[in-house]
Amino acid sequence: MMKPLIAVTGINGQVGGDLKEIHMQFASVFDFLFVDRSLIDLSKPETINTFFEENKPQFFINCAAFTAVDKAETEIDITKQINALSVEQIAKHCKAINCILIQVSTDYVFDGLKNEPYKTSDITNPVNYYGQTKLLGELATVNASKQNIVVRTGWVYNKTGKNFVNTMLRLMKEKPSINVVNDQIGSPTYSPNLAAALMQIVTKIYQSNYQLQYQNIYHFSNTGIISWYDFAVAIKQQINSSCEVNPIPSSSYPTPAKRSAYSVMDCSEVAKDFGVVLIDWKTSLQECLQITEEI
Repeated sequence: MMKPLIAVTGINGQVGGDLKEIHMQFASVFDFLFVDRSLIDLSKPETINTFFEENKPQFFINCAAFTAVDKAETEIDITKQINALSVEQIAKHCKAINCILIQVSTDYVFDGLKNEPYKTSDITNPVNYYGQTKLLGELATVNASKQNIVVRTGWVYNKTGKNFVNTMLRLMKEKPSINVVNDQIGSPTYSPNLAAALMQIVTKIYQSNYQLQYQNIYHFSNTGIISWYDFAVAIKQQINSSCEVNPIPSSSYPTPAKRSAYSVMDCSEVAKDFGVVLIDWKTSLQECLQITEEI
């Protein structure tokens, strides 16, 4: 009997790369096809057609995206193509072969005006163009099939990617002091934890013989509510850095794309429906920094 095939895009990014890193844990149940730009380039829609002509996966985990939030404000055409139009095309192909699409999305679909964790049912209202295009990708995913799943996440980091943690590690070595905004509140997401959650979702659906009842949209992050400043201080403490970390308001660090003041998400549904274990952000940060030291 053939094993179901899982196609994974964005393998040179954080989440896709971490899925590739853990996939052998699931190799007795699933076959995997890790899709780089030589197979699918989301900026070139014709490559999507070619891929689905040659491959018929049962699950398609789309981790690829245009994630340069500030650049997205000016590079609007390519951002919309990658984050929205190509996702819509993938969703249509998946529907045609009864493949479940799992689309990784973002907390940037919310406006950040709440002061309590966002639920999956809360109204979306992106405050920047990146968020707008990711929301369009969500809508395309959900509208194509009731089987498809959107997983929103935020503040993603791992040991090797271009992310806040690795930027802080570099700056704390180079500078005697740094300034970090303290009025943007969220929950970090350790990418290996997200990759494991995505595989938990796929595994549960497959084990149920595709009979599992679930909703279309879920949230996933580590637990805990902090500011970027709090995150930087925790990094400083764990690596015993002498660098001084100073809190500043977002108004002192203007960016081309507006950021949400509050982006904490309620992740209880993914735990309830799929048995995903939610891990405290401090535990995951410690694990990441231990691995980083060993590299």
